[in-house]
Amino acid sequence: MASRIRARYLLTEQGWLAHQQLTFEAGRITAIDPFTGGEPEWDVELLVPALIDGHVHGGAGVDVMDEEAGALAHLSLAKAAEGVGAFLATTVTAPLQQIEQTLTRIADGVASGMPGAQLLGSYLEGPYFTPEYKGAHDQALFRELDIPELERLQQLARGTLRVVALAPEKPRALEAIHHLVANDVRVMLGHSAADHDTTMAALSAGATGLVHCFNGMRGLHHRKPGMVGAGLIHPHAWLELIADGHHLHPGVLRLCHCCAGERLLLITDAMRAAGMPDGHYLLGNHRVEMKGGVVRTEAGGLAGSTLTLLGAVRNMVQLADVSLADAIHMASLAPARMLGIADRLGSLSVGKQANLLALGNELAQQHIWVAGREIDPACFSPLFSESRVSHGAQESPCI
Repeated sequence: MASRIRARYLLTEQGWLAHQQLTFEAGRITAIDPFTGGEPEWDVELLVPALIDGHVHGGAGVDVMDEEAGALAHLSLAKAAEGVGAFLATTVTAPLQQIEQTLTRIADGVASGMPGAQLLGSYLEGPYFTPEYKGAHDQALFRELDIPELERLQQLARGTLRVVALAPEKPRALEAIHHLVANDVRVMLGHSAADHDTTMAALSAGATGLVHCFNGMRGLHHRKPGMVGAGLIHPHAWLELIADGHHLHPGVLRLCHCCAGERLLLITDAMRAAGMPDGHYLLGNHRVEMKGGVVRTEAGGLAGSTLTLLGAVRNMVQLADVSLADAIHMASLAPARMLGIADRLGSLSVGKQANLLALGNELAQQHIWVAGREIDPACFSPLFSESRVSHGAQESPCI
């Protein structure tokens, strides 16, 4: 049965359309037309594509690496509560066996489906990094690139390994890039001390872009442009940005927008503490502390974020003077294009999956639909009790 939404403004790939009606049926958008009358099921201010978080470690007290049943489903609901219709579950450097088990759980989650945001697959962040810009990753667990090992991880993921992050200065990096790209796996470069030329060589070999640009790599210098400089000028490099006001100065956000424009990917890089009270948490094997919503390691370095993707959109508008349409595209159409799924996700267009987000005043979330199914707001609050800080499980009635 067809359902209709009337929107005062509706965002397409070409820009905003006023006074539109979107019709969807069987999980697909079937029509977008000027509104001419009748009574739709929903009447909203702004209708935009549901966002895509292409790099998230956790939130609402759970982590992608958690072994407990239901952790990914809880994260799926938490992401839907933040305006996200699809996400990549991102790992952290850990013992190889733990990574293998996590990739298997993610593959199972993709196959079984999620109660909230759609699980697109896995993003392997670590263990193929170098120590100088390790961030919150445990350098004792870093590994060398090995094609048979990568093949085993791909087999365990059963076609759901979508992104692998690595440091391009590691031995066999170019070989690994060629192998992964040939198997339709994106390669992001980061947690690396690579210089400009090494980064350019990796990008030219098929690497997709940079992991959380500027963070976990050499900064931009006028005589040593480094990894950042290579990413800014390479015409095909996608750049992840953590636009939370802590990881990047507003001027840097503007710089990236000037240089990279449509190549920018808004991510959260959120970890377990997102949406939770201040306190101590675990990120991988590291004990971290959140104060005022900012998470740091014991050494004082930033350790992921507590950002929401809708918050990142707001920040790009308010801090970087980016138009709302462009900011939303950075969190929807751009990640869909980077992942090669823009034929079905990332924008509002007839034939695409009905992943829809309705926003009101000050970009407050009103409704979200995933494959045409509205996610019940009752599933959002509360998803978790504060016992999640110490990893106590609490089932949600919506799972």
